[in-house]
Amino acid sequence: MNRINISKAIQLTVAIFTLWIGYTAPVKAQQTAVEKQAAYQKVVFDRSAKIVSKLGLTDSAKALKVTKIIAKQYSDLNDIYADRDTQKVIIKREAGDNKDQASAKLKELDAKVSTKVDKLHPKYLKSLAKAGLTPAQVDQIKDGMTYDVLHVTYTAYLNEVSELTDVQKKQIMDWLLEAREHAIDAESSNAKHAWFGKYKGRINNYLSKEGYDMKKEETEWKARGFKPKNS
Repeated sequence: MNRINISKAIQLTVAIFTLWIGYTAPVKAQQTAVEKQAAYQKVVFDRSAKIVSKLGLTDSAKALKVTKIIAKQYSDLNDIYADRDTQKVIIKREAGDNKDQASAKLKELDAKVSTKVDKLHPKYLKSLAKAGLTPAQVDQIKDGMTYDVLHVTYTAYLNEVSELTDVQKKQIMDWLLEAREHAIDAESSNAKHAWFGKYKGRINNYLSKEGYDMKKEETEWKARGFKPKNS
């Protein structure tokens, strides 16, 4: 084989290899995306199954149905927040140095995300009710999705401020219930805790106006041997 033929053979081999890389790279990327999605679905299914296991359901078919409903909610929320994150990158890139434009677009995006989540919320709760769950069982699911922060926080307030009136206790619980409704739709553990943190600030301000010195109450609470839990 002369040098010209060898050169052509090498060029042909390189061309074929380049075409092969161009063909297989998207396929591998697609496979990776599918694998990641499958792994995520397993995570949310297992997480949902763990929540359902505490409901005391004796009907395995019903338990599976409820598990799938919860897992779908996790997945649907994830889709909304993942799309939001993608849109944020695009907005910032297109805005460049125009911070005002980026800020306005991001604010508009957040509003759209809130609308989507707000529409999803009642549909999810309706699906749980249709599955034959009692209100108490639905509450258990909400607690499971929010790490039971509501009860941990409420108990902490009762221990910290021992002289709370029934009216004050009800107000604290009402706000914590409201916080939980927001938290079940939050995208991460930190975001869920942030909702409770926001309402704890509201509760502390309320109790201060009611005449309680919250710093003093906390100091005395710790002196009695209680240790605040992360909530």
